[in-house]
Amino acid sequence: MWIKICGIRDLPTARIAVEAGADALGFNFYTPSPRAVAVDVAREIVAQLPDRVEAVGLFVNHSLEFVRETSRHCGLRTVQLHGDESPDYVAQVAAEFPVIRAFRVGDAGLGEVAGYLARLSELGVTLRAAIVDAKVAGTYGGTGHTAPWDVLSAGWNREQWPQLVLAGGLTPVNVEQAIGVVHPWGVDVAGGVESAVACKDPALVREFVSRAREAGGRIDS
Repeated sequence: MWIKICGIRDLPTARIAVEAGADALGFNFYTPSPRAVAVDVAREIVAQLPDRVEAVGLFVNHSLEFVRETSRHCGLRTVQLHGDESPDYVAQVAAEFPVIRAFRVGDAGLGEVAGYLARLSELGVTLRAAIVDAKVAGTYGGTGHTAPWDVLSAGWNREQWPQLVLAGGLTPVNVEQAIGVVHPWGVDVAGGVESAVACKDPALVREFVSRAREAGGRIDS
């Protein structure tokens, strides 16, 4: 089970997540978000991460130039695109960096996701993974709402589509249930391990990672 803690803004929090056993840390460069981090701060944190931890940069409708320059400057391993980026834009980023594409899914189902992934396939793009978050009008994620687990469980094409990372409203309380229903490749959390907005709680981070790891072990066995 690949576990990502997103919205890292300082080195002490990064160390807590690493020590808890997170596989990846997310650095949010979308400035309207309360979890946004300055580019130079992200660079300083990434420079001190162990090699086993994947540094992921989260971008929302940024220019291609900003994504490329920021990713190089910070030493990011992976780019996460969380906005309205087109398949052609994704293809340009994927020519240089592994890409995780985020999708917002509601009860209407996975039709739009299927079409988007088909276009990426036509362009020869292989994603690192696909993150699925809840679809909430006017937002790009981080709402605390859960994605439709049953829709993903029944409809995600595991044979042909990218590895599924489940996001949206996950907490230490519900992550085991979510993993049991959806059987994702990974999970992604931000607000669900915070004691206040953008402030990670060490105990919640540790509990989330532990419970996700345990649940992942059950579905893999």
